[in-house]
Amino acid sequence: MFVLVDSGFLLRLLETSDPHHSTIRAAVRALRGRADNLVVAPQNLAEFWNVCTRPAAARGGLGLSIADAERRLRAIERLFRVIPDNPAAYPIWRRILISQAVRGVQVHDARLVALMQASGISHILTLNTIDFARYPGVVPIAPTSLVNPSPPPAPPAAP
Repeated sequence: MFVLVDSGFLLRLLETSDPHHSTIRAAVRALRGRADNLVVAPQNLAEFWNVCTRPAAARGGLGLSIADAERRLRAIERLFRVIPDNPAAYPIWRRILISQAVRGVQVHDARLVALMQASGISHILTLNTIDFARYPGVVPIAPTSLVNPSPPPAPPAAP
């Protein structure tokens, strides 16, 4: 199964001081252990670059140099296959904008969903499952669900 990796997930994967770092690494290992194919989109990489090179004083910025951001981008490209943009995604995106009443920054997630649909990808690994739950056919996966899966239900008590 192909699983798109969300941008926020990528950032925390390489940021060892992030509180989610170990859970995120374990989630990648769990999916690879299931032989899932983890992929990223060009948009994910653009968002990754944006946060890496944004000044640290700015909201969410890491303030990395171009050289450090490039090293991290290369690491992501080694870890995950980059799927190409798909021209079929544009008309899907346009439909999603109206059908899901997309506003403001939600446009970025809608664009990822359109690319997923155009590329036959149904699952996305994300820390923000609620952002993707609104889209029919998209299965958001939280890293904690892979690392700390719910135990199976207990068998019924014997009479």
